[in-house]
Amino acid sequence: MTAMAGPHRRVAFVVFDGVTMLDVTGPSEVLHQAGRLAPPYEVLLVSPRGGPVTTSPGITLSGTVPASEAGPLHTLVVAGGDRLARQPVERELLDAVATLSGHAERVASVCTGAFVLAELSLLDGRRATTHWRHAGTLARRYPRVRVESDAIHVRDGRYVTSAGISAGIDLTLALVEEDHGAGVAREVARELVVFMQRPGGQSQFSTALDTPPARSTLLRALVAEVLSDPAADHGMDAMAARAAVSPRHLTRLFRAELGTTPARWLERVRLDRAQQLLIEGHSVTLAAQASGLGSDETLRRVFARHLGTTPTEFRSRFTTTGTAAASG
Repeated sequence: MTAMAGPHRRVAFVVFDGVTMLDVTGPSEVLHQAGRLAPPYEVLLVSPRGGPVTTSPGITLSGTVPASEAGPLHTLVVAGGDRLARQPVERELLDAVATLSGHAERVASVCTGAFVLAELSLLDGRRATTHWRHAGTLARRYPRVRVESDAIHVRDGRYVTSAGISAGIDLTLALVEEDHGAGVAREVARELVVFMQRPGGQSQFSTALDTPPARSTLLRALVAEVLSDPAADHGMDAMAARAAVSPRHLTRLFRAELGTTPARWLERVRLDRAQQLLIEGHSVTLAAQASGLGSDETLRRVFARHLGTTPTEFRSRFTTTGTAAASG
């Protein structure tokens, strides 16, 4: 998208009572830091009625203006709040976003802010995401929205939606890259000590985070041991011996408690580790060896099977935010 001419890009955050505070402060800080390296953004807070707004932790945001006074915008960001997914969106909030979105060059949402855009039919026929906990509700309530429940952020035309809470930072880094290039976005990410794009590509989860807690002490200890050193000897016989059970019994435990086999789970753990090493700039060979996958060829096969890409292509994505823009 062609950037707006002039020294400022006006970005409005739509906020309301109960808004998730980090949905606003995280992206705002990204824009602030970008303004130290490139033409600055002009950030304003807009609420349905103007005046003070109380965030979910009880901290007040002052100085918000009503939509009628916001003026022309480059970017509109609709922040989220839990109640947007639990109850109908109130008319005055819908009216405010409708007014603002009609004059913005691009429209974004953080977390459950996607429910506001969906209620206005702005996401009909488009790809979108939200917090993983509310993705099913979004898909059921708005069947014309193509919900990608495991994505960090999704771009479709002039609409950009992100997953929950801290994912607003990822989304805003992508917008900064779009406006000012990957170099500026990379410097902002370094300043904020965050990734340009999270480990695991566009996934909201890693294997470690997505593994349900094991019920048995035996399996909890084994899972923790593997996660702490994926490259160690974690063959079936070795893991069974450390757990003092037979390989068959270990397989039964994994299926009963984690819903998978030891080999499949281990491969995903090692894939996570290889991704992290590539993001950090290590070679494909080192990533294969240090993750426990062994050879370059094994790493390539695992990447193709799980991610549909090559290790080299994956690593190149992390010099950018990697957001693919769909036409429409």
